[in-house]
Amino acid sequence: MRKTRIKCAVIGVGYLGSLHAQKYAMLPEAELIGVVDADFKRAEEIAARHNTVAFRSYEELFGKVDAVSIATPTAYHHEAGMAFLKRGVDCLIEKPVATTTAEARSLVDEAAASKAVLQVGHIERFNAAVAALAGRLNDVSFIHARRLSPFPNRSTDVDVVLDLMIHDIDIVLSIVRSEVTSVDAAGVPLVSRMTDFASARVAFANGCKADIVASRVSNERERKLIVFQPGQYFTVDCATQRLSVSRAAQGGAPSVTEEDVSIEKRDALLEEIRAFLQSSATRQRPLVTGEDALAALSVAEAIAASIARNAAG
Repeated sequence: MRKTRIKCAVIGVGYLGSLHAQKYAMLPEAELIGVVDADFKRAEEIAARHNTVAFRSYEELFGKVDAVSIATPTAYHHEAGMAFLKRGVDCLIEKPVATTTAEARSLVDEAAASKAVLQVGHIERFNAAVAALAGRLNDVSFIHARRLSPFPNRSTDVDVVLDLMIHDIDIVLSIVRSEVTSVDAAGVPLVSRMTDFASARVAFANGCKADIVASRVSNERERKLIVFQPGQYFTVDCATQRLSVSRAAQGGAPSVTEEDVSIEKRDALLEEIRAFLQSSATRQRPLVTGEDALAALSVAEAIAASIARNAAG
């Protein structure tokens, strides 16, 4: 176990990367060595904000850091991740872990070879409402997930499946823990040249099914999952960090009772980074592994392929 502060850096300090830098700067177990961005003025701005150093390239950090967050556009995750993993530097790579499963597999393999920690930023696993499902689920039969947003005021280098839906793919896979047997999906572009709305049905070997809907062209925002098991269902609101359980009422006319589960809300990104630092310090397996991210990306690829087939047919 490391006994000193973990020397960290953030690669890519756009909106999300700047938040990573903020969390590292506030945690006593971390020493924020510096930040990197293709826009050096942006790197200087974020560095000044957190009393650290702006670097023009991530290569300048080699030999200076123990751990990094990689929050670049997805197309650069593999290149940057491999560069640090090969040097034994622990990596927290934002989701999706890479653009293809082949890239993701090479990241996983390199982390195993170098014994570096590879954690992936599927942040909803650290959402208090999602975490509160632990120990409450058994024999889940159906999951319905909806993730809706207006079109983002940021550059979008991936379709809605990799941008938004992958959050819920990861949650569903973490709940069901069974082999995927079939995927059927439909989707349409609207604002971008890529799929902006998608709906998928995923079936599992244990009989569970999941309907997952994602839109980045909605007038409303919604981040909900409904998880059904015999006699009850759970409603998870990721946006408000609220969890409720609904059951069939006993006696009288058919009805459903709903009860809120007591939850202490938390800063999911702070918890994610704190957990990464803990894994880096103790060498323990992270909550969201590279293998988890590879599995989610594999399902995302199957959904995208199904969308393409159905559009062509």
